Amino acid sequence: MKTFVNSVTHWDSVFATAIFGLSGRRLLSSTMPWISHTGNGYYYPLVPVMLLIFDTRTAWSFFLAGLVAFAIELPLYKALKNGIKRHRPCEVLSRVSGRVSPSDQFSFPSGHTAAAFVMATLLSYFFPLLSMPLLSWAFLVGFSRIYLGVHYPTDILAGMVIGLLSALSGLAIVG
Repeated sequence: MKTFVNSVTHWDSVFATAIFGLSGRRLLSSTMPWISHTGNGYYYPLVPVMLLIFDTRTAWSFFLAGLVAFAIELPLYKALKNGIKRHRPCEVLSRVSGRVSPSDQFSFPSGHTAAAFVMATLLSYFFPLLSMPLLSWAFLVGFSRIYLGVHYPTDILAGMVIGLLSALSGLAIVG
């Protein structure tokens, strides 16, 4: 088991360093902080409010499913983050520095990615035609967190799984 963990840690470091090393590309330098910022939770409560304008019933169902999904995602994310206590790549890897200030101390899992996948999954359920752009956005939120030096690829993968499963659970519970 230790060999597997060491191997994953090695490849995590290799990929995090490689993605961070994409610096100097103007498009990435200007868009990645903005994309990461869209994954902040500040904007998420606005979604059901905006949905009220178009479809009250959808807005209410979305709100309830989101409430349940985030009631699952947030405690799970916090428990894993504070239980595992993985240091961020910008603190451990010599060739990686933080391009943004992280919102908390530890790296695993990515809360930005988990929340983005909750939102993308829920919105995709209610608006299937938007699935590809929404899931692409959620994936880019995760990628931006690696590019900005605050997460490893497995942090992103874990965030994706947590967000997806939390959203599906919310939808299943609300019906």
